[in-house]
Amino acid sequence: MRKVLPLFLALLVLACQGPEPRRPVKVKSGSFIKESVERNKKLLAEEEERIQRIIKTDSLKEYMPSSEGSWYAYELKNEVSDYTPQTDDLVRFTYTLLTLDNDTIYTQKEIGLQSYKVDKQELFPGLRNSIKLLKEGEIAIFLFPSSLGYGYIGDKNKIGVNVPLKAVITVREIERDTNNETP
Repeated sequence: MRKVLPLFLALLVLACQGPEPRRPVKVKSGSFIKESVERNKKLLAEEEERIQRIIKTDSLKEYMPSSEGSWYAYELKNEVSDYTPQTDDLVRFTYTLLTLDNDTIYTQKEIGLQSYKVDKQELFPGLRNSIKLLKEGEIAIFLFPSSLGYGYIGDKNKIGVNVPLKAVITVREIERDTNNETP
């Protein structure tokens, strides 16, 4: 029995040590992320510079910056109403998508009348933010850097990778949510 006890204790100690975790073959430095961030900053700066050149050459319109990073100018402004869409409102609108060189990507007819429940449905970021700036009956031109468009993926159809966009948006109707009604 005396010989069995030390052998049993030795086996117990060896069994409790467990397997040694594997070490990574390569240690990643995070340089890919840093490079990607720098590449995206450079791309955004180039696109914004291009948009600013377009704004300067279009002397007939007064473009304003939005807080989200796009620029817009009114084609038709509603001077009567002061109501802009709020969360849960239903907005019916049409739009045309173009390149910054004014080449048509999607016509208003191709896209059709859209119904959008504000902040509850998916739209590309620039369009989602722009709808909230317009009142019923207004038409505006928006210039979006690619990060507010379809970004590095595109729409997998007509819009390629990192394409800045121009949109002409018309808000046809705003159906207020009952929680947004004025008393």
